[in-house]
Amino acid sequence: MAVEAEGVELDPTPPQEAQASSEADAPSRRPARSTLRRASAPDAEKPATIYDVAREAGVSHQTVTRYLNGFEGIRPATRERVAEALRRLDYRPNLTARSLTTGRSHRIGALTHEIDQFGPSKIIQGATAAARDAGFVLDIVTLDMGSPQSIAEALDLLRLHDLAGILALSSTDEMTQAFEAAEFSVPVYIGAEQDDLLSGHPTELSTVGLPALIDYLSELGHTRFVHIAGPMAWSAARNRAHAFEAAVAHHGLTPRRVLHGDWSARSGYEAIRALGSSLDATAVIAANDQMALGAMLALAEAGLDVPGDVSVTGIDDVPEAAYYAPPLTTLRMDFAAQGRVAVRNLIRRITNEESSTEAPPAPQLVVRRSTGPAAS
Repeated sequence: MAVEAEGVELDPTPPQEAQASSEADAPSRRPARSTLRRASAPDAEKPATIYDVAREAGVSHQTVTRYLNGFEGIRPATRERVAEALRRLDYRPNLTARSLTTGRSHRIGALTHEIDQFGPSKIIQGATAAARDAGFVLDIVTLDMGSPQSIAEALDLLRLHDLAGILALSSTDEMTQAFEAAEFSVPVYIGAEQDDLLSGHPTELSTVGLPALIDYLSELGHTRFVHIAGPMAWSAARNRAHAFEAAVAHHGLTPRRVLHGDWSARSGYEAIRALGSSLDATAVIAANDQMALGAMLALAEAGLDVPGDVSVTGIDDVPEAAYYAPPLTTLRMDFAAQGRVAVRNLIRRITNEESSTEAPPAPQLVVRRSTGPAAS
């Protein structure tokens, strides 16, 4: 354990052009300048074609085509020249032309939710990058995860389009059940965190991340812990709560309290504030960084110093965590890697490749100034 101190909407309807102004006020108005028109001028730089790549690499265009299609029978030296030419010319495949040639779509539909939140947004960023690297385009459809109708409408929308596959990103039991019950005509991969207690395959947050965090706090003398859990409809919240309890039990201890929030800073603030003077703990472990932020404000308003009186930790390592007051000790989660792994697993299904056991990197414990020795 190391210790450290694009989204695209489907077929948007183009806006109507503004009506021309009347002749009376025409002299006072300047004609509009079109960036698109300038970009399409004859002297504008054109994207590289396979023929450009072939000339650059000193090979035939058929060799470039075979390389792009994944043909293995190309000599290593030739393969290296083609790859270098593709890189130098910044070649981007024409997916429309490729789809017409191969008869196979190169678009993936992605169902996601709460894209304004840190975890889901980073997952979809990683998924978008992985799809692009593999020659696919990711069409993103956001939905209201609490509305079965919204999920059904999103599925109906995707069925109207020619897709190679569907990536269904789920966080709650209701979403996962809706995706599993749906009928798909193309390969689908449901990206959902499995419940540790049901799957029999605990996540690395459970086996590596939270044990390392509790070990670290125990070394500082902490024996009285409070956990602020996320909403229990989320498998991630259940896994984090179970992992916390197991890690504490490993040291022969039991949690003082398990409180419940909804991932927001407000819920972390309200959970700690509701305790009043009955906190009876030297360390608060929040299930995400936002709830840890709210908890620190509630502790400060109660006259408690962080970390002098109470240490506080989070999970995720959002970009702002290093700038909390004090900077937050947390577990860094690689959400972008989760998105990349999900897309690669889906593409394996699309191309009928063997499944993989690829997993995102293990969480990293990032120590900052919100934790310190336990108060006596």
